[in-house]
Amino acid sequence: MRAGSETRGGWPRIVLVWAIAAVGAVLVVSGAYSGTGVWFGDASSLGVYGALCVAFAASVLAALIVELASRRPGGFVTRTSTSIAGAAVVMLIAAIAVAPAAFG
Repeated sequence: MRAGSETRGGWPRIVLVWAIAAVGAVLVVSGAYSGTGVWFGDASSLGVYGALCVAFAASVLAALIVELASRRPGGFVTRTSTSIAGAAVVMLIAAIAVAPAAFG
């Protein structure tokens, strides 16, 4: 087995999940800096992190749906974990970006 052969042909689906995570992160970060005070019923200053968790959960569900819809069992775990890891990195960057608004 060659290195990377399990994700070959799966990159468009992986990048799609990363894009979903990025859109969710941008929406949450822009909402935080525009002064949104209540996130899913949480009026505390850290409620924005709950919104980021919801965006991350949507990315995880999207990764599972996209990979299950591909009907390619070979490399499923590798492709899904790559999608979720990339979404986690996007959310980490968003969490760092929103910290001044959450704690300020």
